Amino acid sequence: MEPVIGVVPVRQILTKSKLPGADYAVNPYVGCAHACRYCFASFMARHSVHGGPWGSFVDVKYWEPVKRPGAYAGKRILLSSVTDPYQPAEAKYRRTRAFLESMQGSGCRLSILTKSDLVLRDLDLIRTFPGAEVTWSVNTLDEAFRRDMDRAASIERRLAAMRTFHEAGVVTGCFIAPVFPGITDVRAIIRRVRDRCRCIEVDGLNLRGPYARTIFAYIAARRPALLPLYEDIYRKGNGAYWAHLREELAAVAAEEGLPFAEGGSPRPRWDGAPAVVSYL
Repeated sequence: MEPVIGVVPVRQILTKSKLPGADYAVNPYVGCAHACRYCFASFMARHSVHGGPWGSFVDVKYWEPVKRPGAYAGKRILLSSVTDPYQPAEAKYRRTRAFLESMQGSGCRLSILTKSDLVLRDLDLIRTFPGAEVTWSVNTLDEAFRRDMDRAASIERRLAAMRTFHEAGVVTGCFIAPVFPGITDVRAIIRRVRDRCRCIEVDGLNLRGPYARTIFAYIAARRPALLPLYEDIYRKGNGAYWAHLREELAAVAAEEGLPFAEGGSPRPRWDGAPAVVSYL
């Protein structure tokens, strides 16, 4: 189903970020056609004038030109925090590209997070930003499960785009998140991506708000054998699963000869073998 498209004029597109590692965030769209069933931003649907569920609408932002782009030199700018900057609407409306073009030569440092390979279109432009990082979200290698959870690009397309950027000399990352207990094979993903990225970050599935019911309903219907595990983690608050997974991450990093760090500790350097960073 194609999303309903709207237009939203805004005064400015850069907002200060409270996320670690980002000084500012840019969200060129409101809503996201990838319709991830676990998206933490899905609560925004209730504020939409369109009245549909998350993934059924996308509002395209148009903003006033950024004043003094050079003032952002050295600042880390995240694209994006509550939408995908390369969702399908970007192919037509090119709002992400418009922002990049406006900031070219400013000296800002880009961090792009996406589930799309449309970002390949802007490879030459992204390469002109010093220290640019492009990270793909990959939380499964199982295409059937991926289709159950989102309408984004296939895993193979994401991995192919990651390799292209990596070979072009752009800093690339893999964000294994959210980890679905009993479903996400973290070890297999690390082994698959280690030759095409510089950092592998891992974070768990948080279940809160309306999408908690959605995920529990999915597990009950499609993965009923895992329901006791999910009840134990999310309704009884047992953290043993995540503690064990942190130990497994450290172990697989050691097996693969990769540096390992806990989130919050000094971030490993973006060179050599990819670092495995746990936010569990």
